[in-house]
Formats: sequence, C-alpha cells, structure tokens
Amino acid sequence: MNIIFMGTPDFAIPSLKAIHNSKHKLIAVVTSPDKQRGRGQKITFTPVKQFAIEHNIPVYQPEKLKGNTEFIEQIKSLEPDLFVVVAFRILPKEVFEIPKYGSFNLHGSLLPKYRGAAPIQWALINGENETGLTTFKLAEKVDTGNIYLQDKVPIYPEDNFGTLHDRLSELGAEIVMRTIEMIEGGNYKLIQQNDSLASPAPKITKEICKIDWNKTAQQIHNLVRGLSPYPAAFFVMNEKLYKVYKTKVIDEHQNNDFPKLNAGEFFESKKQIVFGTSKGLIEILEIQPEGRKRLTAEEFLRGYSLKRQ
Repeated sequence: MNIIFMGTPDFAIPSLKAIHNSKHKLIAVVTSPDKQRGRGQKITFTPVKQFAIEHNIPVYQPEKLKGNTEFIEQIKSLEPDLFVVVAFRILPKEVFEIPKYGSFNLHGSLLPKYRGAAPIQWALINGENETGLTTFKLAEKVDTGNIYLQDKVPIYPEDNFGTLHDRLSELGAEIVMRTIEMIEGGNYKLIQQNDSLASPAPKITKEICKIDWNKTAQQIHNLVRGLSPYPAAFFVMNEKLYKVYKTKVIDEHQNNDFPKLNAGEFFESKKQIVFGTSKGLIEILEIQPEGRKRLTAEEFLRGYSLKRQ
C-alpha cells in the first residue's frame, strides 16, 4: 500500500521505522513546522522530519490543515491508500478522508479511557496498574473513532513517564503494522467505543505539575512518576523552585523513624528528605534545585538545604 505517515515527536519513530522497513511504500511524511529553540534560536527539525531526511522520504510541513487547499491538493496528487497518524495534530475531515482506506491513529491508552493529549501521564498520575495501545479509524470528534486493535500493557511500580512512554512507543510499532495488514487484507471488524466509559487526559499544565502536600503520599508519588523526567513535578520553598524526579512512599511501620510531620512539613538528615502529606510520609530521592542539575537526595544534602538560609 502507498502510505503517508503523520507524526512529530520521538514517540512516532518506531512506527515510522517499521513502515519504512516493510513491504509497503512510504510515499511521504507530514510533520510539524520547524521551530527555533534554545538561546541561539537555532532552527530544529522534528524527529519525524529528521528520519525522513535521512531516508530520502518527501516531507510536508503545513502550518495549518483546515482549509489548506494547496496542501490538500498536493497530498491528493500522491494518491495515498492510507494515512497512519502517530502523535500528530487533529486532522480535519477534509484531510483524513483523502486516502482510499481512510486514516487511523495510534493512541497511548485503552480507549475510551484517557482520551486527550496526555494519556500516558494521566494513567500514571491516577495510579493505574494497566494501560495499553489502541489503533482507531479517525472520526471528526477527537479520539472517538471505531477501534481496529487494542493491546493491554502492564504498568510496573518502578515505571515513570519516560519508561512507560518508551515501552509503548516500541510496542506501538507492532500494533501499527498489524493494523495495516488487517486493513490491506480487509479481514477486520471495527469496534465502536462506549462513550459512557470515557475519561479525559488533558494537556499537562504548570498548575498540574505543582505538588500539593495536602494530597496523600501515594497521590504525590504517582504525580511525580507521571511527570518524570519531563516536565517534572515541583514545589516552591523560600521563593525557590525545586523539581522532583523520584520519590518513595514510606511504609507505615517506618513512620516511627521520623518526627511527626504535618502536610508540607519536612525533615532533613544527612541522606534523606522526607515530607509530610495528608496521609503518610514521602521521601524525595531525586531533586533539582532551580538553575542547577538533577541530584540524588544525598548529593543535594551535601551542598544544599531546604531550610531557609
């Protein structure tokens, strides 16, 4: 089949690579426009564009999709059989209906759970033990299309956003290829999503990243996992911002090893930083002072303190 791939970040690369290495013809990629980044405002390409350039695949980077007749005509002229979408923008109907077999999207959750921009983060923040991957036929309403395939994926206690993201990204390539084979063979039955079971996974904002010590130790631990290594949970103390990358909920039988701490109160030793919460204690294992590098708690305590200087 003649396939056009649409995607932007690293998450999309294993799927893009799998299609490129398959019997199918990857006729083009569509990705986000180049951006200026860093102090020197250097122009950088998206990971998907970088891959396409390295493998001599034509690249399209429309600023907008809706009503962009020039882009639509360019894509139509390529006569695609299928659009495969992984971590890209919302496609308008006039675009996703272009190919002979329509368009499908890879989503990092078991839809209809966690519809939205940040399904991996929210599964962790909400303390789920399981998530998964879904391929679905694009429809006008975001993340609501009928399902081709789903694979369940366990969430391990030691997982954070980085590890789960990378695992889902690699497994995503397999389900994408299986979906393409199903569509080509015509031997599939689409499954309608049950909207009554839907849950949201909105974009991560700075407000979401701020630690609320009035939550339980387990809730704070899950927030840290869901936002590590990026963008990272944080707290402000003495007008300084501290990012937190790794924590541990202290077992109840160990609570006697520390002074009684109310929510937001903390204890420092030579090696440990422990905070009180609304229920239980939480130990900070990896922390980053504002403008400094990421440190273990022990490294941090050799040169810093959370106490007012």
